[in-house]
Amino acid sequence: MSDAHPVHCGRARTAVRLLLGSALTYAGVTHLTSAREEFRAQVPSWVPVSEDATVLASGVTEIALGAALLSGRRQRVVGGVVATFFVAVFPGNVAQWRNKRDGFGLDTDRKRLLRLPFQIPLIVGALWSTRGRRPVRHPSPEQSV
Repeated sequence: MSDAHPVHCGRARTAVRLLLGSALTYAGVTHLTSAREEFRAQVPSWVPVSEDATVLASGVTEIALGAALLSGRRQRVVGGVVATFFVAVFPGNVAQWRNKRDGFGLDTDRKRLLRLPFQIPLIVGALWSTRGRRPVRHPSPEQSV
């Protein structure tokens, strides 16, 4: 079997990691600027700080996580933290649906509900793209017997 598959897989992982890093960085910047009001629709009412403070903090967090993904350093740790972040913000998506809050063109219950499963590919993508190829382990002669 050819070694092409691991190379293509590595390139795909890098592409997904860079795409997620860029998307997180962009989203973080828009939290602080042009989409600040839209993001407020996703803040659950039970969050103990103001909607604006929550949006600003999550924006700064997204910029930091995006930059960490783009850097390529400590990929496994960063991927785990990014996946955890995607899990942590999911209640905001649910709150937007349950509270019937419009934002980002999600102006019907159906649209808000259909959006919820899209968090799964983000979580999987964060983990998969930061897991490098595992080295092939060959059994020692003692294990072969």
